[in-house]
Amino acid sequence: MKPEQKTSITLLKTAFALAVFTIVYNIGEGFFSVFFGVKDETLSLFGFGLDSYVEVISGIGVAHMIFRLRQSPVSERDRFERRALLITGIAFYLLAAGLVVGAIIIFINGSRPVTTIPGIVISAISIVTMWLLFRYKLKTGRELESDAIIADARCTLTCFFVSVILLASSLLFLFLGAGYVDAAGSLGIAVFAFKEGKEALDRAELSGSRRTE
Repeated sequence: MKPEQKTSITLLKTAFALAVFTIVYNIGEGFFSVFFGVKDETLSLFGFGLDSYVEVISGIGVAHMIFRLRQSPVSERDRFERRALLITGIAFYLLAAGLVVGAIIIFINGSRPVTTIPGIVISAISIVTMWLLFRYKLKTGRELESDAIIADARCTLTCFFVSVILLASSLLFLFLGAGYVDAAGSLGIAVFAFKEGKEALDRAELSGSRRTE
């Protein structure tokens, strides 16, 4: 086996390990975020948890793609990956719509979270984790010259920014105690969810048009 092939195999193993870690991490993060979001009546944390679960669907599609790359050099997404992108895009749109409605209800009713301390802890951990994952995924994608893995790295960067929004809204509520801060954080997450949904559907449509050519 040539040195270049060995390097490529090693990089693909690294990319696959990063994808699996992303899936496992988001499952755990989603569970705790949803649990404390419901328990403490924190819409932004609850929405953050649902966002994590949608990321799991996307991560499975990426892991599947990398597994296929390890078997043979392919550039197009198969039916499974395209379906995962479609489900991801629709789920992000539904999440964004739900968060907007929830934020409006908070503004009208003037409701407020019990506490946002869990949101501070979870978002702080996520910020560090997502930044490291972004750096490693970007480095691996560039070395493999894989647009798909680089795109996944950018998706992880979006998760980083969503974590920053959650941390900011959680800290502001801790100091101000105003319910509208939680609602504003939810709207911020909704914007990124809508953006991720559009990107996922665009990628699914692009891959579908390539298959029909």
